[in-house]
Amino acid sequence: MDKGNGLPGREADREDPYSTPPYGQPGPWAPAPPVQRPTPTPPAGTHVPPPQPVPADLPPPPEGAEPVRYDPWATSGTTGAPPPPGPGAPPSPREGRPPFARLVAGAAAIALLAGVLGGVLGVYLEREGAFSEVRLPQAGGSEGPPADGSIAGIADAVLPGVVTLHVSGGGSSGTGTGFVLDDQGHILTNAHVVRPAGAAGVIEVTFSSGDTAQAEVVGQDSGYDLAVVRVSGVSGLSPLTLGNSDAVRVGDPVVAIGAPFDLAGTVTSGIISATERPITAGGEEADGSDVSYVNALQTDAPINPGNSGGPLVDIGGRVIGVNSAIRTADSGGLDAGQAGSVGLGFAIPVNQARDVAEQLINTGRATHPVIGVTLDTGYLGDGARIGSSNGQPAVVPGGPAERAGVREGDIITAVDGDRVRSGDELIVRIRSRRPGDELTLTVQRGGQELSLPVTLGESSGD
Repeated sequence: MDKGNGLPGREADREDPYSTPPYGQPGPWAPAPPVQRPTPTPPAGTHVPPPQPVPADLPPPPEGAEPVRYDPWATSGTTGAPPPPGPGAPPSPREGRPPFARLVAGAAAIALLAGVLGGVLGVYLEREGAFSEVRLPQAGGSEGPPADGSIAGIADAVLPGVVTLHVSGGGSSGTGTGFVLDDQGHILTNAHVVRPAGAAGVIEVTFSSGDTAQAEVVGQDSGYDLAVVRVSGVSGLSPLTLGNSDAVRVGDPVVAIGAPFDLAGTVTSGIISATERPITAGGEEADGSDVSYVNALQTDAPINPGNSGGPLVDIGGRVIGVNSAIRTADSGGLDAGQAGSVGLGFAIPVNQARDVAEQLINTGRATHPVIGVTLDTGYLGDGARIGSSNGQPAVVPGGPAERAGVREGDIITAVDGDRVRSGDELIVRIRSRRPGDELTLTVQRGGQELSLPVTLGESSGD
């Protein structure tokens, strides 16, 4: 039915506050039907107020303007926004931000507050150590050079003058220690260390700096178990200072330096356990020509294979002995070879070593002090018995012993009051002196005890 909109067949009786009086008469064109927007679904948990009714006192729209449709979900400032409320009307539920924006802002505020509180709590717990990583306390290292007289100070002073020797030749090889005697490259060590080199072997010297050089044998004496080798063309050597072994006392602290089992620069310490300890070592040759007789310094500083030839020094860093032998628990004897230390080490007194070294450097050989007798090796009693088993005279004619009145069959029981228990001990007591020294022999003869002064003679060493 046509109600005056000019469009036959179109329904024109829709409810529209702007299409009936008093807002105007219908024109030639009917207004467009209102936009049918889908009702938005608010976020979960959001309170949605009921749609407000369209106010009855809306002002008339401008002439020719498109009618405004009220949409309670439209944002402010867009087409379809509700008119401002009149006096006494309740505020629009969409004033300001939409509910979702307000939700985001609230969540951001809560997050900010939580962050601030978390930071404050974290600082407190950090300060109290609740979440700190474990940090163990550690003392700082010593600053400056080591103190004089300390083990570290001794090692620091002595190590530059200690060398390691690697010796090979004739199908055998070995490692030992030595120490520098002078700026000319002379190095003192044990005779048994250089023995594997023979006449055409190789002796390589390694210094504490790691530098190496070839060495040659200047001279050696197996009776004293001492040898001198020399390196040429090496500068910056650090000779060690020689001390006085006669002034050493039992209980004095000592330090041994060497290359046990080829561990170069090893430092061990201990004390002097005894002085003038008569020992014999070696004896690998069938004729016993390599047996050494030493009136030794005994120490409990650990000495092992490879220490041989190294220095035994006092707290002033002065050499007082040359490490030479150890007592072994398994064999019960003295060993210059491969046994381990049991705390019984022996060193050649430096006073004796210095005399022998000077002779080896100057002449290539060392002399031995002698009294001119032959000892009865079959005698098992206390002391050293004068006797011969090969038909030769037991007392060398014209020798020191004969001039002193010593006879065959006499039993020597002491030298300068120091007791002698065996023939080896007698040799040790004599070898610890120098040719030309005077000493007193205590002799048992026919139930009588005699004191016979003697001046030591000289024989060439090997």
